[in-house]
Amino acid sequence: MLSSVPSFADLLGRCHRSAVHLELRDSYAPTDRFAAWQRGERIEWDDRDSWWHPYDQLISDTVARGVAIRRARVVSEPVSEYIRWEHYVTRANITAGENVRWLPRRRATDIPLPGNDFWLFDGTLLRVHHFSGDGAVVEDEITDDPKTVKLCSSAFQEVWERAVPHHLYEI
Repeated sequence: MLSSVPSFADLLGRCHRSAVHLELRDSYAPTDRFAAWQRGERIEWDDRDSWWHPYDQLISDTVARGVAIRRARVVSEPVSEYIRWEHYVTRANITAGENVRWLPRRRATDIPLPGNDFWLFDGTLLRVHHFSGDGAVVEDEITDDPKTVKLCSSAFQEVWERAVPHHLYEI
C-alpha cells in the first residue's frame, strides 16, 4: 500500500520559515545506535564522517536555506536510559543546525499538550506521529486542520518558552 504522507525530506523541502518538532515520549523503539551506546560505545565526535547521517545533512541544508528548526522534548525526571542516550546524541542535531530544548514534565502540567509527537512546518502543516506502546512508529498523519494546528503550535510555543536550552540541561 502506498502512503499518501509526503516524506519528511519533501515536507522540509517545501518549508520556507520554520519547522518545529515536539517530542513527548520517554522512550522510542530501540535502534542499533542505542544498543551500541548501552554497550558503552561512544561516538568519535571529531570524526564527523563516522556519525554524520543523511538526516543531519538534510537538516543542515534546510537551515542553510534560512529555515529555523527547533526541537523541544518534554521528559520525565529522573530521565529514562533512552533519554540519557538522546541527550548524548543531540550533539549531532545541534551540529546540523537544530536548536534543542528540554522541559521537565513536572513543569508542563498546566500546558494543553497534544496526544502525539509532531512536526509543524511553517506554522500551517502538521506531520503527526502515531506510535505503538513500545515506541515504534505505526503511521504518520498529515493535517492542516486549523484547530489542530493552533493547539500544536501553541503547545510547542509554551513548551519552548519554559524549556531549558540543551547546553544547560543536565541529566
